Amino acid sequence: MDSPSLAPLNLEEVPQRTPDEARSRYFNRELSWLAFNRRVLEEACNAAHPLLERLRFLSISGNNLDEFFMVRVAGLKGQQLLNVEERSADGMTPAQQLAALGEEADRLTANQQEVWNSLRSALGEAGIEVMRRSDLEEETAAWLDQYFRGQIFPVLTPQAIDPAHPFPFIPNKGFSLIFDLKRLSDGQPIRELLMVPATLPRFVRLPGEPARYIAIESLIRRHISTLFPGYEVLGHGAFRVIRDSDLEVEEEAEDLVRYFRSAIKRRRRGRVIRLELEAEMPEELEAVVREGLDASEALVSDRPASSGSATSKPWSRKTGRTSSSCPTARAFRNGSASMAAIASPPSAARTSSSTIPMRRSRWWWNF
Repeated sequence: MDSPSLAPLNLEEVPQRTPDEARSRYFNRELSWLAFNRRVLEEACNAAHPLLERLRFLSISGNNLDEFFMVRVAGLKGQQLLNVEERSADGMTPAQQLAALGEEADRLTANQQEVWNSLRSALGEAGIEVMRRSDLEEETAAWLDQYFRGQIFPVLTPQAIDPAHPFPFIPNKGFSLIFDLKRLSDGQPIRELLMVPATLPRFVRLPGEPARYIAIESLIRRHISTLFPGYEVLGHGAFRVIRDSDLEVEEEAEDLVRYFRSAIKRRRRGRVIRLELEAEMPEELEAVVREGLDASEALVSDRPASSGSATSKPWSRKTGRTSSSCPTARAFRNGSASMAAIASPPSAARTSSSTIPMRRSRWWWNF
């Protein structure tokens, strides 16, 4: 039996589309990835999930956004600095993509903050409270004073910022506080920077029941007089840095081991891609931070980011409590867990893109 023959294709009969018509059929790759991350965030709003699972989804969303800026946005920023005008499949230049990404990322960050505020209230109802400085009782405050002097104060190193002391290097994902001070004895102004060591717990468990936590930056700000005795605080703020962590693979390198070793060292000091500033930071301190980090070309957000990661088990939706065999539940009861230890990204929500590796990340909320 003869197989049917195909009629020859007449190219003249194929409708020709203009470049604009062809580009309208594509989504922008980067904006599409942010839309995916928004769907991850929506899982944190799903009341059908156990409460701690919802918190983990919020953590995933923040961690993903960090990785997105470190790799994808960093690549676009490099193209913009090199004046590359090549358009993406949907017809956008690198500069246009960066502008659109900045707006969408700010909206996503604002939504993350809203979700955290909602989850914070739900956590309080379930017996896990995140305290503000103003909420502390006198007995708790006395315990915190002792804890700060014994555990936190010895590892903090304020650094003066003046012509003799240039702005220090802030590593990728580094979280810092900056202060404008005035010496009470003679009115001499001074500016101090305090990098929060990554070894410190993100949240500190307060003694007693129910489980209560306070953010490390709130604890430090509570003890400013201990850090700077004899000084008046004129202004202060917090900021966080996201640096370029993209690696360009040169397959023809003579020594790949040496190439990657040097590339990883360079990555640690990559240019600032995103600068997250506390909304209440004074303009003078904001200008100092931008200049000190050489972040004139960085995307700046005045909204804080969010949490960390580790391992947790879901809460029971029937009782609102964790099961007694849950490691996180035991850690909360004995006080060995920090709030950052309840948000481990479940594998189902991880992105499959090989260009955005999932690594542990610490990020901060607006407390």
